[in-house]
Amino acid sequence: MEAKQTVYVNTFTDGMLDPEIEMEYKVKDGGQIVANTAPGCWGPMITPALRGGHEVTKPVYVEGAEVGDAVAIRIKSIEITSQATASGNDKTVDGRFIGDPFVAVQCPGCGQMHPKTVIKGIGQEAVRCANCGEDITPFVFTNAYTMAFNDSKSIGLTLPQKAAEKIAKDGKNYMNTPENSIQNPVVTFAPHDIIGAAARTRPFLGQLGTIPSRALPDSHNAGDFGQALIEAPHAYAITKEQLEERTDGHLDISRVRAGALLICPVKVPGGGIYLGDMHAMQGDGEIAGHTADVSGIVHLQANVLKEVKLDGPVLLPLVEDLPYTAKPFSDQEKKDALELARQWGITELEEAYPVSFIGSGASLNEATENGMARAAEALDVTVPEIMNRATITGSIEIGRHPGVVTVTFLAPGPLLEKAGLLHTVKNNYQ
Repeated sequence: MEAKQTVYVNTFTDGMLDPEIEMEYKVKDGGQIVANTAPGCWGPMITPALRGGHEVTKPVYVEGAEVGDAVAIRIKSIEITSQATASGNDKTVDGRFIGDPFVAVQCPGCGQMHPKTVIKGIGQEAVRCANCGEDITPFVFTNAYTMAFNDSKSIGLTLPQKAAEKIAKDGKNYMNTPENSIQNPVVTFAPHDIIGAAARTRPFLGQLGTIPSRALPDSHNAGDFGQALIEAPHAYAITKEQLEERTDGHLDISRVRAGALLICPVKVPGGGIYLGDMHAMQGDGEIAGHTADVSGIVHLQANVLKEVKLDGPVLLPLVEDLPYTAKPFSDQEKKDALELARQWGITELEEAYPVSFIGSGASLNEATENGMARAAEALDVTVPEIMNRATITGSIEIGRHPGVVTVTFLAPGPLLEKAGLLHTVKNNYQ
C-alpha cells in the first residue's frame, strides 16, 4: 500500500482496536488526515453490534513510524456537522449483558451476543433485537436532554418534548450520522428532562490516539475504563499487566481541540492513528459520564518523532487552555526574573516550556500517580521533582472522572531535549 500525502477516512471499526488487523489507510510522515467522525458514547452504547462502546475511525498507518517512536498529531480543525444530539446520565439494565454493558451485550430474548438491531418507534424501548424483537438496550437514561444547535454551531439549546420527538423520528438526519456508521441515533430516545438550557460549544475529540499493542475495546483503551476488562467474564478479559499495553486514546480531555498538539506513543508498526467520540462541549471531568456527542469533520497532521519513547500521550494545549502557572513567561516577566536572579548570584534562567503528561488509572489518585510516573520516566528525573514542578509551575487537571488527568508543568529545555521533545515543544509555543 502506497502512503498518501492526504488520507480521507470515512470507515469505522466494530468497536475493537486490533493490532492484528491490517490497516487500510496509509499516510506519509508529515501528511494530512481528514476524517468524517461518528458520534461516540450513547449511539454505540445502544448498538450491540458495536463491541467497544464507541465507533471510531479505522486506524491510519503513518509511514516511518516504528515501535519506540512517537507521533505528533496536530489538530488543525474540528467542525460539528450534527444539527442535534441527545445525552445524559446512564444506568444499566440487568439481564442484557455479560459483565460489561459496553462490550458484551446479550439479547435477553434469544440469547444472541452482539445482535443486529432495528428501531421501532421512538423512546427508550425503541431499539429491538432484529432476531427476536426483544427490547435490548443495555443502558437507559436517568436524567437526559435533547439538544439542537444553531446554524453556526456556536450554541446548543435543550428542547421540550414535542421538539425532541420530532428529532427522534428522523434521528440519523438530525445527527448527520456518517454513511458507513452502523450506530443507532441516540436522539431516538427523545429525552427532555432539561428544557431551555443554553450551552456554548467548543468541540473536541474524546478519542484520539494510536492503537494499543493488544486488542482492546475502543472505549476501554484507558486506565479507568480498562479496569472493567481485568479478569472479566467475557471474551475480552485481560490481566492487570496486559492493561499496560494501552495507549490511552480514550481521553475525554476538553483541551484536545483545534490548535492543540497531541504526542502519542507508537506501540505497533505504523502507530495506527484513530479518532472519534467528538463532543460539542464539556467541562472538566465529564461528570455526568457523557456529554453532547456529535458527528463532525476533523483535519489532522501527523509527524513522526524518531526514538521518542513514551508510555502514554503528551498534550501541548493552546496557551489559553494552560493553567495560569504553566503559561509561557512574557518578556517583562523574564526581565523581572532575571533581575531577581542576578540579586542572588544566578547568571541565567532555566529555559522551560509547558507540557501536559496524560495519566490514567482506576481512580483520580492512581491517574495522577501514573501521569507523574510517565513524566518522570520520559524526562529521566524523579517523581518528587515532577511533583514540585507541577505544584509551582503547573497543575493537575481532570480530564475524565473517575480516572484521566493531565499533569501539566514547565519542563526544562535540557530535559525535553534529552527526551527528544524540545524541538516539537519549543516550536509549538514560539
